Amino acid sequence: MRLPFSLILVLLVHQSISSTPPLKRSYSTHDYFVLEHIPSLGGASLHECTSELGVELVDRVGELRDFWLVRSAKVFSTIQPRSTHDGVLARYKNLRSRAAAIDASPLQSRSDGHRHARRIISAINHFEEQLPRQRTKRAPPPIKPADSDSDPNSSAAIAARLGFVDPLFTQQWHIVNDEFPEHMMNVTAVWEMGITGRGVIASLVDDGLDYKSKDLAENFDAEHSYDFNDHTDLPTPVLSDDRHGTRCAGQIAAAKNDACGVGLAYGSKVAGIRILSGPITDVDEAAALNYGFQDVSIYSCSWGPPDDGKSMEGPGYLIQKAFLNGIQNGRDGKGSVFVFASGNGAGFGDQCNFDGYTNSIYSVTVSAVDYKGLHPYYSEPCAANMVVAYSSGSGKNIVTTDVGENVCSSSHGGTSAAAPNAAGVFTLALQARPDLTWRDIQHLCVQTAQVINPEDPDWEKTASGRPFSYKYGYGQLNGYAFVTAAQNWELVKPQAWFHPSAIRFDNGSLLEEEGEMTGGVPIVPGGVSSTFTVTEDMLQEHNLEAIEHLTIRVWISHTKRGDVEVELMSPNGVRSVLAAVRNQDHAHAGFRGWRFMTIKHWGENPIGDWTIKVSDQSNDKRNGTFHGWRLMFWGSAIDPSEAKTYVLPTNEFLLPSPEESESVEIPTPSSTKAHPKPTSGLPSDHDTAEGEADRPAFPGASASATPSMTPTPDEGWFSDMSNLVSNSKWFFGALGAVIVFGITAGIFFWRRRAKRRVAYSSLADDDLQMSTVSGSGARPRPRAKELYDAFGEVSDDDEEDVNEQTMLHPGGPLDEHQAARLGFHSEFLDDDDPASAEPTPLYRDDPEAGDQRHGLVSDERSTSPGSGSSWEHASETHSG
Repeated sequence: MRLPFSLILVLLVHQSISSTPPLKRSYSTHDYFVLEHIPSLGGASLHECTSELGVELVDRVGELRDFWLVRSAKVFSTIQPRSTHDGVLARYKNLRSRAAAIDASPLQSRSDGHRHARRIISAINHFEEQLPRQRTKRAPPPIKPADSDSDPNSSAAIAARLGFVDPLFTQQWHIVNDEFPEHMMNVTAVWEMGITGRGVIASLVDDGLDYKSKDLAENFDAEHSYDFNDHTDLPTPVLSDDRHGTRCAGQIAAAKNDACGVGLAYGSKVAGIRILSGPITDVDEAAALNYGFQDVSIYSCSWGPPDDGKSMEGPGYLIQKAFLNGIQNGRDGKGSVFVFASGNGAGFGDQCNFDGYTNSIYSVTVSAVDYKGLHPYYSEPCAANMVVAYSSGSGKNIVTTDVGENVCSSSHGGTSAAAPNAAGVFTLALQARPDLTWRDIQHLCVQTAQVINPEDPDWEKTASGRPFSYKYGYGQLNGYAFVTAAQNWELVKPQAWFHPSAIRFDNGSLLEEEGEMTGGVPIVPGGVSSTFTVTEDMLQEHNLEAIEHLTIRVWISHTKRGDVEVELMSPNGVRSVLAAVRNQDHAHAGFRGWRFMTIKHWGENPIGDWTIKVSDQSNDKRNGTFHGWRLMFWGSAIDPSEAKTYVLPTNEFLLPSPEESESVEIPTPSSTKAHPKPTSGLPSDHDTAEGEADRPAFPGASASATPSMTPTPDEGWFSDMSNLVSNSKWFFGALGAVIVFGITAGIFFWRRRAKRRVAYSSLADDDLQMSTVSGSGARPRPRAKELYDAFGEVSDDDEEDVNEQTMLHPGGPLDEHQAARLGFHSEFLDDDDPASAEPTPLYRDDPEAGDQRHGLVSDERSTSPGSGSSWEHASETHSG
């Protein structure tokens, strides 16, 4: 059979495009779009599709088969997207409407134009505009050397035994902690086994990598490196704050030499993928996450949405396809290992379940602990946290490589430093067992993670018997335990899943992404609950043996999203807090098919009733509606021979009405947003603030759960408060305290009006302690303004807003670190979230200059103008 010349030409173009590096983009002269073409017999060719849309073919989208980047010339040269792309999208919408008209009216089938439109549209599975956006980095005190060389496990002794002459090795406490030896990554024994990461490549998806650094040059992999910001072959740091990727790379693969320190896998190779130094589209981000994925084993990603306690954003359809492509086809089918930092916004009440990258089942989500093993206040908790690794806090940072030929950093930190520490351990394990799959890595994390701070009330026993914490995940990542377990590890069975249909309330639906959510039930005081029952037959039918991840999509409308709380109760009484209160989140958009994830039920028997409970703060001025939810189970297959390949649907965010088919494919368009750098959200006192190990992540939500999820009308998150009323001793004691307080206040104002001097000793006679009045000396005068504020009346609504802005959580008082970081704007009592209500900038990226004695860089420089962007519309975007 002879092929048409046009088809031969298209095939040749495909081959030439797929074999070349990504082409440089020009957003000032062209509008860009991504097109997913479905090649089929009798369907429209790619050339016909692009011709009909009036666009030209540019490039293949990374390693994604059948995805193509196309473009259209702008009428006016501008960076603004609204130039000619409206014409392209209008042609696409016109084709869709003409194609749909055939199904609506059989008479239309007689029109050649309509048949042609249907033929074109049937060959286009996905089409969306590409807008550049900026990603956010998540990242940073000298370490004193060991006091004695007599201890064989001291840093000095280990350096001598292994022949290290790296001048800062003894200050790398995350490798050998002389002061708290139980708190370190514990990899030196692995090195002594001859395992240093040799033959394994880790890629730093970040802001570049200084491949000329003496500490990294030997281990730099140029072949699998690329700059997606400037579209050049090498990921050269250009901006003044392009330091983060180099520092993270040093944590993994800094060489054994006479520069700085060493990496956890100092025999491995590192590649650099530069995406964080400017706006980037989904096309380039998807390509970056698959770049070199046959040879690259690990992608270390320390970035995400802003850690501000109000943003909620996840990867769009194209990037989700890249993740799926990575785990299904990367490393010859063993799967790419994606490591993500949990986020640095816990001080703002942020939680990593509001980040669609960290709550992905394809990510190993890593939170931080400091050198004392304490939880740093910045490290975000959530039910998707898998492990913790060491980073800054309680007076110490991570010592690593910096930009420059022989420059070192002593100011690195945040959860973005915890993630590459975890990646370093995984690199060692993959040298020991190259056949580990991406799921084996996750299983080993769960199996080998070690409980840290066992007295911390955040720990809860799961149904499988393992403790879990929203702050620590399954525990600290121990390099030696992880690698030795990997050596004898039995590979897990292929993945299986069970995705029941969505549960809808009162005809709840969301048929279009930008449409209104309809139906549903009001969220009443005490919350609303819904139950789904899993049977043995369901698991057998879907070939599901044991569960690993659970994802839960919810459709909730609310006038203040941050008021909403969501929890899931398992048949065995294990409760996962999916969303706790976020006082900074004033968005009105609610949850439009947002996906939460929990690993707290790993290994649990799923048979029985699963109950979701949705609550809010029962504020009369802020109300919400629960429209529906969908529970999805992921785990191992019963019969590996029956395992299937998962196909990503394009309409998961929809809550369809009964007459709508679940196979309807409506693509999720991307939005304009920016990835801030991981360091931009890190508080200035991340390294000096003392950590804690005595507070639950979600006060009032982490106590031992009971199987019942049906609330009484006056129950909410703090159901035990109702017991105070029934306990007469507590009740009358509290009433008496209120009476004494009122009498004392009256006496104070009466005496103040009479202008009498009041001694503090007189107040002691009334058994009243007034901590708000401070002073020294024998008989100080009270400060009238403080007492006026203390006794002033505040309305319920104003008081709630003040609490929201000051981050006073129901579970306890404001700690000193939160109080020191708070900033207010002129409208801080408003319910809405004006543009001026941005929190006070808390962190400026690490120094580019300063004290460079012994190669160390101090922490005194300002942020580059190029790093100040954030995800635009992030708090209003809800793709999950």
